[in-house]
Amino acid sequence: MQIQRVVRELVTTKRNFWLAAKSLRVVEDARGNLEVALDPIGAKPGDYVITIGISAARIAAGNPKITTDLTIGGIIDQWDEASWRS
Repeated sequence: MQIQRVVRELVTTKRNFWLAAKSLRVVEDARGNLEVALDPIGAKPGDYVITIGISAARIAAGNPKITTDLTIGGIIDQWDEASWRS
């Protein structure tokens, strides 16, 4: 798991069957690297979130058949942004 910040929503016109009704978000890590994460909980841009990676991401998404390697597992309520970038 790691802490990341939601940058924006990601809209696609065509998707894999398992992703058809799922929300996607662009997330940024502390170094500024961008990734796409499945969002089953409804995070919005600017939220700091806990992301779950690799095969555990499919379990966190609620269905091991979903084709994802990064899922948002929780929204962080309180966070010191200054410590995140250091």
